Amino acid sequence: MAMWQPEENGLRQILQLLKESQSPDTETQRAVQQKLGELNNYPDFNNYLIFVLTKLKTEDDPTRSLSGLILKNNVRAHFERFPPEVTSFIKQECINSLGDPSPLIRATIGIIITNIIIKGELHNWPEVLPHLCACLDSEDYNICEGAFGALQKICEDNAEILDSDMADRPLNVLIPKFLNFFRHQSPKIRSHAIACVNQFIISRTQALMVHIDTFIQNLFYVAKDDDSEVRKNVCRALVMLVEVRIDRLMPHIDQIIQYMMERTQDIDETVALESCEFWLSLAEQKVCKDVLGPHIDRLVPILVKGMRYSEIDIILLKGDIEEDDMIPDKESDIKPRFHKSRTHSNQKHDESDDADSDDSYDDDDSLSDWNLRKCSAAALDVLANVFHEEILPVLLPILKETLFHVDWEVKESGILVLGAIAEGCMSGMIPHLPELIPYLINCLSDKKALVRSITCWTLSRYAHWVVGQPHDQYLKPLMTELLKRILDANKRVQEAACSAFATLEEEACTELVPYLGFILETLVYAFGKYQHKNLLILYDAIGTLADSVGHHLNKPEYVNMLMPPLIQKWNMLKDEDKDLFPLLECLSSVATALQSGFLPYCEPVYRRCVCLVEQTLTQNYANLSQPDQYDPPDKDFMIVALDLLSGLAEGLEGHIEGLVANSTILKLLFQCMQDPMPEVRQSSFALLGDLTKACFQHVRPCIPEFMPILGANLNPEFISVCNNATWAIGEISIKMGADMQPFIGIVLTQLIDIINRSNTPKTLLENTAITIGRLGLVCPQDVAPLLQQFIRQWCTSLRNIRDNEEKDSAFRGVCHMIGVNPAGVVQDFIFFCDAVASWMHPKPDLKDMFYKILHGFKSQVGEENWSKFSDQFPQPLKERLTVNYGV
Repeated sequence: MAMWQPEENGLRQILQLLKESQSPDTETQRAVQQKLGELNNYPDFNNYLIFVLTKLKTEDDPTRSLSGLILKNNVRAHFERFPPEVTSFIKQECINSLGDPSPLIRATIGIIITNIIIKGELHNWPEVLPHLCACLDSEDYNICEGAFGALQKICEDNAEILDSDMADRPLNVLIPKFLNFFRHQSPKIRSHAIACVNQFIISRTQALMVHIDTFIQNLFYVAKDDDSEVRKNVCRALVMLVEVRIDRLMPHIDQIIQYMMERTQDIDETVALESCEFWLSLAEQKVCKDVLGPHIDRLVPILVKGMRYSEIDIILLKGDIEEDDMIPDKESDIKPRFHKSRTHSNQKHDESDDADSDDSYDDDDSLSDWNLRKCSAAALDVLANVFHEEILPVLLPILKETLFHVDWEVKESGILVLGAIAEGCMSGMIPHLPELIPYLINCLSDKKALVRSITCWTLSRYAHWVVGQPHDQYLKPLMTELLKRILDANKRVQEAACSAFATLEEEACTELVPYLGFILETLVYAFGKYQHKNLLILYDAIGTLADSVGHHLNKPEYVNMLMPPLIQKWNMLKDEDKDLFPLLECLSSVATALQSGFLPYCEPVYRRCVCLVEQTLTQNYANLSQPDQYDPPDKDFMIVALDLLSGLAEGLEGHIEGLVANSTILKLLFQCMQDPMPEVRQSSFALLGDLTKACFQHVRPCIPEFMPILGANLNPEFISVCNNATWAIGEISIKMGADMQPFIGIVLTQLIDIINRSNTPKTLLENTAITIGRLGLVCPQDVAPLLQQFIRQWCTSLRNIRDNEEKDSAFRGVCHMIGVNPAGVVQDFIFFCDAVASWMHPKPDLKDMFYKILHGFKSQVGEENWSKFSDQFPQPLKERLTVNYGV
């Protein structure tokens, strides 16, 4: 068959297009894109592209490579539509040109090959791997390197396919082959070989595991390589091996630790960063303390040194610009925000978001890339959590030297160290805090902005201790200085101060009440001062304040300070502006805290939330009916709106009745509760529970439609959805009373299943137990027959929660059920006794119910059996029952 040849005219057109596509002008770019779209209608357009890449040596490399990259995009977009003769021409050209003299062209060919394989073409191109493998043995360096480059990309992109039966397990041949090249004379080839094998460590690929010792030996052979790329790949391998095969590293662990300490100080920062990850991986292993103990006094100083800003960091951070608060933010600086939906528990929203901001080393988030400084700080943090006080003898002398150093970069790294060890070494640090905290408070007014910002973060890590001391000593001076920093002239300091203040609010809670006026003045002033990005963080600080002080915020002078700027922002924002998310979250917390104080503002806020839900549902319906004409909506708008409605219902209680009566919210809720997205359902059930408590008269007519949906969502695979559905069922049953009877069958079996599952999270267990108890309270005849199936788990779930209304209603329910079916509790009576003893101050009539059940059981079994039975009780339980109930 004759070789395909381009036509002169067509080739000229394509070269012109490639030249134009390198133009910075947007109009030209748009024209190029349109022309590319048209050219894709010609069957042999892709032949021209591969021809320019592989044959047209008269053009410069960037132009040829660009041609290849356009071809790669076409392969990704519509490879299945390529005519067979085009496909085979492209494959043949790739194979023939692997050894092009230009590294850029070789790399581009490798990218095309791996993309064809991603498209599932390994079975239609069986010769490609054997051919690449054979090329590795070529005397021609270019051919060997081109083939290896392609193989590395294939291993990165197609690891699973290579290890599957479909492909005849080529790795059994490839991995031993790769291992042979660790000792090749070319550093580029050595680097490719290690990178190829590294793709198969984490998945514990069998073909590698059988050669694991050879692999490790070969890594040691190249460990001290002159080439930084090779060293980086060696370090990457060792980091992964610690996770998956530490058993094979143990015989050499001391040498490996010494090697990784050297590499963490490598002159090439990318190698240092790669090896610094080793300490994070090692800290997760049980053996960490034993194997690292002998080296810790040498490792700690290395990590501390890595925590300094490098010169390039300071340039990128504009560390020399001290005042920038008047410069508007670029939109690209603002990270996308994700909304956390509401979760209900008997202690209300239990987000348990411990993993949140207080220990993300993002004091310099415009370098949101992971760097040596952040990695060293994270490593010190995890090691402090392994060794605790034992690392302080090494650290304290270093801290003394760095914290008071004349160079601000050194001093700044010392303050970061202090923050990094806060969690792990807290008890050992306490004797030093009376001296350190005032020093840090003083550093808040340092002349360098980067010192002020890191000090905010470090102080937030000690907030718990500060709050526990007499206020005049530390809390007041800290608060005064942090509030000044919230109004700093540097945006990075403003951000760090706002985040630190939010942490302080969470720790101090109502301890802040005496200072509320002072705090609000500052936060409200910041509204007028902040640029876009920090405004979003300010909303969070205000929301956290409202969560922390609750109804204490509901004083006319506070409401009049806080609400006007919030409502002003609310009126400025359009319905499709994502800045609504943090503002709505903030208003939700404020509404819950202000309670009736929010009344003057509630109507427009309520209406807009209902409107946001309605718009999202309408857009969603349009997208489902005509996907090619309408984009799917961003459902976060609906979720945030549902959550703010929950906040309103919870804060305003009965006052919301009129608003609900005149709106379609329950119709909308019926649709939201059936949304495929779990977060939408989670927020819907939270709102349903809050509306049930606030204005049940409007919810009641919908119960026959709502209950089957609630029953269908009792699926612990989606923990938060299940949790909120369970909570809502409990609230509904209290309001329905005996009328709940027809719906018991829809939910009870699932609830009993959940309470008996072995790995159900604590919050869900407690909510399930409370809801079962409440169902038993209103319909004891229906629930009591199943008592024996859940009573033991029920008692153990609720013995640890504080006395409150929800616990009260649940225990009353169980007492009613025992009255109906006393035999159901006999086998587990000791658990019931234990749960009763967990009450501190039950209401008199509930205490009387407990008394009757305990004495009834005692008289039923007789004195002798009772004393045998109560001899099994732990001493504290025995004493409490004797003192409180006389048994």
